[in-house]
Amino acid sequence: MANSRSGDSMTVRIVRVLETFSAERTVQTATEIADRSGLPRSTAHRIVGELSAEGILERDEEGRIRLGMRLWELALRGSSALRLRQAAMPHMERVQTLVREHTQLAVLEHDEALFLERLSHPDAGANITRIAGRLPLHASSSGLILLAFADPAVRERVLSGPLRALSTETVTDAAALRALLASIRRRGFVAAPGSIEAVSTGVAVPVRDRGEVVAALSVVLPRDADPTAALDALRGAARDTERDLRALR
Repeated sequence: MANSRSGDSMTVRIVRVLETFSAERTVQTATEIADRSGLPRSTAHRIVGELSAEGILERDEEGRIRLGMRLWELALRGSSALRLRQAAMPHMERVQTLVREHTQLAVLEHDEALFLERLSHPDAGANITRIAGRLPLHASSSGLILLAFADPAVRERVLSGPLRALSTETVTDAAALRALLASIRRRGFVAAPGSIEAVSTGVAVPVRDRGEVVAALSVVLPRDADPTAALDALRGAARDTERDLRALR
């Protein structure tokens, strides 16, 4: 790919355009995309036009830009995330029938917890997680599982970086977090009351494929709820997901 005057390849510039979209910002003008991507407006407008012509982006009736269906289609072809979601979904539904709150599936991606799926009851309590949303690894039950079982280099990178507090109970001391992660590896689960919101407790377990932890299954419960039944259900769902992952190879 040709480089720009700034040294960025075309691939990098396309990614910068696509990264201007978020769960909260689903529609933008081409000028807003240019400003948020940091690209020259002429460059951003040209990339937006080319991506729109290929269906990666789409224009609405007012000429504003959104992510296109073709991007979704391409992302799902042969995707490991799709395979994981297919394996986990029936078992997540079983957990959700029991807890009637929030049941989630997350993976480690670029040192963050990326949520592939979330099932929520209409009357469930608060939960900031969104499908395709991200949370810091140290600040959610799913993230703590992923961080505990991550490659040591990933753990050290996260532990040496800033540990932002999402609530007054988020563990932001590196030594305390290191001890917590060691405990999670020994016990094989985590219950994290108040790490994101004071009224909630996150409970999570690992999901393995070929012996490696590839995901975290979690529930978000009211703070005062007994997590025992939910933990048992999550462990069963993780085992069944691992079995189905083997069948999908």
